[in-house]
Amino acid sequence: MKDLFGKALLDYQNGNYSEDLITETNISDEDSLPLPYLFRDFKEMPKLEQKALKLCKGRVLDVGCGAGSHSLYLQKKGFELKAIDISKGAIEVSKQRGIKTAEVISLLDETKQFDTVLLLMNGTGIFQETSQVSKYLTHLKSLLKPKGQILVDSSDIKYMYEDEDGGYWMDMNSNYYGELDYFLSYKGEKETPMKWLYLDFDTLKLACETVGLKCELIEEGDHFDYLARIIDA
Repeated sequence: MKDLFGKALLDYQNGNYSEDLITETNISDEDSLPLPYLFRDFKEMPKLEQKALKLCKGRVLDVGCGAGSHSLYLQKKGFELKAIDISKGAIEVSKQRGIKTAEVISLLDETKQFDTVLLLMNGTGIFQETSQVSKYLTHLKSLLKPKGQILVDSSDIKYMYEDEDGGYWMDMNSNYYGELDYFLSYKGEKETPMKWLYLDFDTLKLACETVGLKCELIEEGDHFDYLARIIDA
């Protein structure tokens, strides 16, 4: 990985903002991801993110922290937290913004336990493919302190396959429709493509049940998105 995401965050943090990130998937055209949005404060966050932050308790793990906006809000509220990301640039930015504990580490390599684990901005994306969901959920379960919780958001992207007649053009013989190939580019450079997973709530709930977790719907957003709480069953 070239860490173009981290490079873009560092550019913005250090006053070198001139271009936004460009994203694309195998089912959608190029779109811009404005860098200022990744540095948003609480009042600029979508309602599902605000709800998740308000539900946090105890020691918090912010998974895929990016520029650290969620962690920064929680830290200012007095929470003890750890922010992690596989992007070196993202962790550097988080530290520059004042996050006390931030580490370049993948979720599967984390071993400490927490009262709240946050996976926001399509938190299920980190699972990559449906075949890996059980592995990730089992590991997440091991990170929970007694009565701990996982707060995760995602979207049911079935709507992206709808045609003008209200039907769907999904290939039922192919992989789950929420499994996407995700492409990122920045300042003319292309990042190594990666897998990114959107999970509908029912599929997430079923996956949780198979590994001894309980999943409840907390709130639905305005565009097929939702926030869920996962606890040990």
